[in-house]
Amino acid sequence: MFKIPIKWKLTARVLPFVVLILLFKLVAHHYELEFLALNSLFGAIISANVFLVGFLISGVLVDYKEAEKLPGELATSLEALADEISIIQKSKKARVASDGLVHVEQLSTSIVDWFHKKEKTSAIMSDLSELNDYFFAFEPLTQANFIVRMKQEQNTIRRLITRADSIRETSFNKSGYAIAEVISGLLCFGLVFTKIDPYHESLFFVAFVSFILIYMVMLIKDLDNPFEYYETESLSEEVSLKPIKEAISRIRKKN
Repeated sequence: MFKIPIKWKLTARVLPFVVLILLFKLVAHHYELEFLALNSLFGAIISANVFLVGFLISGVLVDYKEAEKLPGELATSLEALADEISIIQKSKKARVASDGLVHVEQLSTSIVDWFHKKEKTSAIMSDLSELNDYFFAFEPLTQANFIVRMKQEQNTIRRLITRADSIRETSFNKSGYAIAEVISGLLCFGLVFTKIDPYHESLFFVAFVSFILIYMVMLIKDLDNPFEYYETESLSEEVSLKPIKEAISRIRKKN
């Protein structure tokens, strides 16, 4: 079965809408329903919509660029936490240290599942809090500054999970999306009923402008959540979880 490359998924999703608009244009031309005249106001509306789309995409990209860093930072903190526990295990041969490494490995796996919405945020936070029991048990086995470093990594993981959850669950600007969709829809409607001569050129411009408008609105909405691994119909490549998965492999080798 042919699989559409990720970079062309959005294009494939937009094309049926463009084809439908062109069909409406053909029907409108055939029955002489093109009652609108092309004037400067039409260009002004397109310019206003481009400005709005630019505003939305600039805001979305800020969160997207931040989201790209989160898996790597999570992987670093998880592995640093495992390293500290591994030192205790090697120096003291304590069973509680081995159990602690297993807990960090399970926590790392749960975080990957959480990104796929197979785990609840409350469960991840509970697993993080359970690390406190291990820190308490480590006190007789290591120096205080080791415990402090582990607590810092625990707090870092908690902060990163909270931030990722906020990015995933919060839409950038719903009102902005709504007006961009309305304006884009009205522009496509206007293009269908606008008389543009020569006719064969009008088909090209209608298809081109409609494609750009619909593509950009869909792209912004898709970029708004860079953690849509749980969506089978996701249109673009999500932020990679490879750093966390590689960290899990290394953590397993420590025990």
